[in-house]
Amino acid sequence: MSLYQRACRVIPGGVSSPVRAFGSVGGDPVFIARASGPYLYDTNGREYVDAVGSWGPALLGHAHPEVVAAVQAAAARGLSFGAPTQAEVELAEAVRFRVPEAAKVRFVSTGTEACMTAIRLARGATGRDLVVKFAGCYHGHSDGLLAAAGSGVATQGLPGSAGVTAATAAQTIVVPYNDPDALEAAFAAHPDQIAAVITEPAPANMGVVPPRNGFNAFLREITKRHGALLIFDEVLTGFRVGYRGWWGLEQSSVERVETTPLAEAPDLFTFGKVVGGGMPLAAIGGRAELMDLLAPVGPVYQAGTLSGNPLATAAGITTLALADESVYQRVDAASSALQGAIGAALDSAGVPHRVQAAGSLFTVFFGDFDGPIDNYAAAQQQDSAAFARFFHAMLDAGVALPPSGYEAWFLSAAHDDAVLNRIVDALPAAAQAASRS
Repeated sequence: MSLYQRACRVIPGGVSSPVRAFGSVGGDPVFIARASGPYLYDTNGREYVDAVGSWGPALLGHAHPEVVAAVQAAAARGLSFGAPTQAEVELAEAVRFRVPEAAKVRFVSTGTEACMTAIRLARGATGRDLVVKFAGCYHGHSDGLLAAAGSGVATQGLPGSAGVTAATAAQTIVVPYNDPDALEAAFAAHPDQIAAVITEPAPANMGVVPPRNGFNAFLREITKRHGALLIFDEVLTGFRVGYRGWWGLEQSSVERVETTPLAEAPDLFTFGKVVGGGMPLAAIGGRAELMDLLAPVGPVYQAGTLSGNPLATAAGITTLALADESVYQRVDAASSALQGAIGAALDSAGVPHRVQAAGSLFTVFFGDFDGPIDNYAAAQQQDSAAFARFFHAMLDAGVALPPSGYEAWFLSAAHDDAVLNRIVDALPAAAQAASRS
């Protein structure tokens, strides 16, 4: 009996998160035994170059010695206390140093918890019930945010989720991404009822679909005009695409005094992935007066036994300390080089495609597109069968890609020229496989 068959007997679908099941690409998932630097090793001992990076956290590469040492030292002191620790204070200070607009920070265990809490906080602050999200943006699997979600929901071809009540779904307004007119119409149809607009400031869960020029600034203007909050979900992009995340990239041309917030920041941020260094940790941050609405100071309740876990905070502190500008420069350079190589290989094989990037994150969309893919409906026109052929050819060559065309590729500072060359060497055969119908 295979390990996957064993898993299916005791775990629904054999996996603990749906996209891991290879449902959209076919075949049995690969079970990983260990990872190091840019490499994964499966339970049969086979080595793969990794372009998934644990879906984002492995910015430095897997099992970085200093991060592992920090976690081991923390574990020796105790796994969980259910009490405040110095480490969570230090990590909150590190987050605020990078993103001064996150004046106060509350830690949770997952990105889903962070976005769920941000929505609750927005409703508590405004006294309003409705929330706007964009089709194709994924903000975790809490009930109100699963409508027209990307990521695994898109991969499985689901419109949402069973078990979400009609009343809950009715409190979420879904509009097309990159469409100012649709958002204007939503506010006009629901005056003084919308608590917040939540967005990925550079979406990477319907594939990478960057915002049009000025779109995020428009979101800030319209939410302020209507008294709603703006939430930037940087669970994926935060501290991944740059030292200050996507918000920092967009503001990089603005002179700033260290620790002084910029005027037009979103009201709340959510962070995950990199901020926990690969351990289960996420965060909500924002203006002090908003954050102080959380219990025990204010009336908005949020709690978690494992929130701010000492192992996770140790990993996060060490990861952020090591992730200096040189790390982001190396990852950006590796990503740019690989995007060019992928495009060249697919062009040579006559495979229609688009490569779209937001910082170092990128997605290869297979299909004949007239122009940029700038919303979920366009992303859904991709040729999933061509992607599946490409995916398996790369996997056969020892390169592990995200098993879905709706996900981003993640590289790390450990992806040096030798590692990139292994990926590049696998591209011609994979491109030929993608070209066959």
